[in-house]
Parts: sequence; C-alpha cells; structure tokens
Amino acid sequence: MERLAYLVRRLLLIIPTFIGITVLCFSLTRFLPGGPVEMRLLRMRGVGGAEGGSSAMAMQVTDEYRKALNAQFGFDKPIIAQYGTWLVKNKMGMTLPSNDYPDKTAWELIKSRFPVSLWFGLVSFVLTYLVCIPLGIAKALRHRQFFDAFSSVVVFIAYAIPAFALAMILKALFCGTLDSFWDVFPLGGISSDFDVEVSSWKIFLDRAWHMALPVACYVAGNFAMLTLLMKNSLLDQISADYVRTAIAKGVSRKRAIWGHAFRNALVPVATGFGSMFSVFFAGSVIIERIFEIPGMGRLSLDALEGRDYTVFLALLVMTSLAMLIGSLISDFLYMLIDPRIDFSKK
Repeated sequence: MERLAYLVRRLLLIIPTFIGITVLCFSLTRFLPGGPVEMRLLRMRGVGGAEGGSSAMAMQVTDEYRKALNAQFGFDKPIIAQYGTWLVKNKMGMTLPSNDYPDKTAWELIKSRFPVSLWFGLVSFVLTYLVCIPLGIAKALRHRQFFDAFSSVVVFIAYAIPAFALAMILKALFCGTLDSFWDVFPLGGISSDFDVEVSSWKIFLDRAWHMALPVACYVAGNFAMLTLLMKNSLLDQISADYVRTAIAKGVSRKRAIWGHAFRNALVPVATGFGSMFSVFFAGSVIIERIFEIPGMGRLSLDALEGRDYTVFLALLVMTSLAMLIGSLISDFLYMLIDPRIDFSKK
C-alpha cells in the first residue's frame, strides 16, 4: 500500500509541475519581443517596401493594424485569461493554427513529424541499452584486464566527440561528400522515392539504410556514460559486504553476482531509463538538421527560428509530459528492482 500511495502522489505531482512549466514558458512567449504580432508587422513592412511603398505608409499600416492583430491573437486579454484559453479551449495549443503554416494546426504538424522521431528514438534507445549494459557488465567482470583498458579507450573517444561533430564526420566519410572515401549511405532523409511498388521487406531495408548513421550518432551520445555507470555500479555491488558474505557461506561467485549484485546494480541505470524516454518525442535538433530528418527536433528548431510560438508551446507540452512520465517510470523501476526502498512519508 505504501508503494501504491507513493505512485499516486508522484502521479498527482505531475499536474502542478506541468502547470508551472507551461505557465512560465507561456508567459515568456507573451512578454519577449519577436512574437507573432511583431513577425506579422515585419512581413507587412517587407511587402510595403517590395511594392515601393514609403516607410511612413508601412508605419501607418503598423499603427492601424496593431490592435487588430493583438485581438486576433488574443493578446488584448489578461495573461491569466490567455493561458486559460490556451490550456482548456485550445487544448494546450494543439488546435491553434501554426503561424508559419496557417493551413495546419500545431497538432497536425506534430502528428506528421512524430512517427519519424519515435522510430529513431525507439531504435536508439533499445540499441543503447542492449550494447551498454552487457558492455558495462563485461568491463566490470574483466576489471583492469586488457579488454577493460581497450574498451575504455574506445568509450572515452566516443564520449569526447560531440554529436554534431560525429555526425559531420560520418556524413563526410560514408555519404560520398569526399571523393576519396566511400559512398555507402544516403546524404539524408528517412527513405528513398520508389517509382514502383516494392515489398515491405525492401522498404524496411531502405529505412535501415537511411537510419544507420543517425542512429549511430544517437547511441554515441549516451554510450560512454551508461557503460561506465553500469560498470561502476556492478563493481560497487560486487565489493559489497553482502556479496562477500554470500561467497563465504558457500554460494558460488557466479550466483552471487548474477543473483544478487546484478539486480542491485541496475538501480542507478534505471534513472537513465526514464530520462531517455523523452528522446522518443523530442528527437535531436542537431542530428536531424545535419541528416535532413523531418522529425520533432527539426520542427522545434524551425519553430524557434520562425518565432512560431504556437508550435513551440505545443512541442513543449509533449516534451514536458514525456520527461515527467519518464521520471515516474524511473520510480516504478526502483520499486521493481530494489524492494528495500522505503516509500513511507517519514
């Protein structure tokens, strides 16, 4: 009952946390310069200049339409009323039209980009844990041996290279941008344009072909940290008193490690499981930009560059909920992995 009550409290805590995040960001978009009204007026000034209109005429248009534009975007109301309308009536801004794409709502834009980021995030997430956890275990069991030293060099080199630098290096080496290297992978995108109907298997292989380099960059970002975290956590558990006591009582070292130490070593690793959950929805701005992937990360960058606060706030809602739910998942994993954790109110 204590665990269930704890999960209920954590679930209820999501509501005020989410409101606090959205209120702060919503207020900033209303008070910072360069909002949709200013962007609309700048476009009007640009049109007037292109048509040969004088600056005085552009200013006259600005003064004439400023109040009307404020009313159109709802900026003439108090900030609390604006937030309430955005949260309830506009369904957290999902039903509002985009400022850059007036014929599409924020949700329609997100829905069109969401499967791409979800696909990349899910594959990267699974590969990261499938590679890093066994590698961390192998390094812990072979501590201070050749395998541990050699793999540490590889891990630290991967950790030292920024994601954008790795993406540019891989693209230069394997995408045919340098004549002296191999043209193995496509320059960007997520799929090829087929002139004829092809089988599902060929579509899958084509998607994997396009995903190889971006996924490698995704995995490299958390590769070193998760590997070393798993290794150090398992080493701490192996050297703990309860493991030595179990071995002294006749339990084999293999059983002591896999039956006791391994489960407890997963507790720190479970923290990253929840935080990486947001990658499913947020995507990676840098990687998607370099490889021209039409995902959520690139959509958020376009929204910021174009001051499309409607889409930006809608993306903020998705990312915030993903991180809060990921934190709740981490707590749930704690409960499953380590039953000794006290969830009482003491």
